Amino acid sequence: MEKTEEDNKVQDTQEVKQAEPQEKPQEDAKTEVTEATEAKTAEEEKEGEGEGEATKKKKKKKKKKKKKKKEEEKYAPRELDNSQFRLLGSWTEGDWKQNDSYSIPIVDQYRDGVFPEGEICEYLNENSYRTTSAEMREKEILLSYDYQALRKAAECHRQVRKYAQSFIKPGQKLIDICETVEAKNLELIKAHLKDAGQAFPTGISINDCAAHYTPNPRDGKTLGKDDVCKLDFGTHVGGLLIDCAFTIAFNEKYDPLLTAVKDATNTGIKEAGIDVRLSDIGAAIQEVMESYEVELGGKTLKVKSVRNLNGHLIEKYHIHAGKSVPIVKGNDQTLMEEGEVYAIETFGSTGKGVVLEEVDCSHYMKDFDIGQIPLRNARAKTLLSHINKYYGTLAFCKRWLERDGFEKYIMPLKNLCDEGVVRAYPPLNDIQGSYVAQYEHTILLRPSCKEILSRGEDY
Repeated sequence: MEKTEEDNKVQDTQEVKQAEPQEKPQEDAKTEVTEATEAKTAEEEKEGEGEGEATKKKKKKKKKKKKKKKEEEKYAPRELDNSQFRLLGSWTEGDWKQNDSYSIPIVDQYRDGVFPEGEICEYLNENSYRTTSAEMREKEILLSYDYQALRKAAECHRQVRKYAQSFIKPGQKLIDICETVEAKNLELIKAHLKDAGQAFPTGISINDCAAHYTPNPRDGKTLGKDDVCKLDFGTHVGGLLIDCAFTIAFNEKYDPLLTAVKDATNTGIKEAGIDVRLSDIGAAIQEVMESYEVELGGKTLKVKSVRNLNGHLIEKYHIHAGKSVPIVKGNDQTLMEEGEVYAIETFGSTGKGVVLEEVDCSHYMKDFDIGQIPLRNARAKTLLSHINKYYGTLAFCKRWLERDGFEKYIMPLKNLCDEGVVRAYPPLNDIQGSYVAQYEHTILLRPSCKEILSRGEDY
């Protein structure tokens, strides 16, 4: 039977349909290969990302190590040779987070807010139980904020005086020394109004002048190589004060005088403690001080305790807070008490052992107990407002008023003194031609131990 044209068309169509299924497996295979390739690529990319993250982490670690190394490199060595000064210890290698220019503030060195402890001395005899008492340690936990503030101020004092020891030498102007020390003190403590700063003007008393001398504006006096210089400055944090001083001398002939006073101060610190009578401390200090002699100008001179100068109790924003620690024998039966802060300072003299006030005053301080006093003088009111804002009941000086930009302060200041609002503290001198030395530390009578807050390797 012959096939028609239509039959041929139908047959061709069927052959095409039969051929189609044979092509599909090839397409499926291609698809599977493509999917496998894509999966492999994705896996490789994932692995690459993992490797990339690992590389990034390594880089971060390297950066951290570099940063840490860089931070360590920016710190200067702690060592300082003090052999140019008589009887002042040198600073040795140790923990130190300060740079060459002494420009890192204390708070930036101890970001955790925990500052170095001072020298710890255990209580003896009837107070020895305090060392291991759990109750006493509990008390200290409650007072930790004040302790850290005091230690912060003490660490600032140590670093500032180390800085001072690095540049002080004969021939320098006294005013330049004071202003350099004060500027560094303000910088390292991050001073702000009455929150933190200098506790009182820098005393730089020479030879027969025992205390309370700081240069007034345009004072041209210089430090001599044969001078006995007392450098006395303070630092505070929130009104919690560190009062600390040492003697600078370059001539070895003064060694016995300096040794006597340093020994006497350390005796006072050793004798101090909870429930100790102040008079007993004075007697111990005098006995040690006056056991020394010094030969000057061919004469053998006895070292005398300056009997009208004392150590003192320190309270918040109150540097002389009532109790006095004598440096001679007396009858004061007042006791030291737990939690108190004291400045233990002694003065030894080759003169009469008595100081008198000089005329040219530089130190001033608002009376701590003064109430509201009606003032008629407008300039005096303005000056008092300035004192209240920047110094409160802490001491200040004429140089600082000029530094603050307060012009024409002489008469307003006199008016405040006349009204009893501000008290003047003139320089205190023994007889002319004599030499006075001083050493001072601030101590804290903690419930469990005695802490010498301001102790350093220098003294």
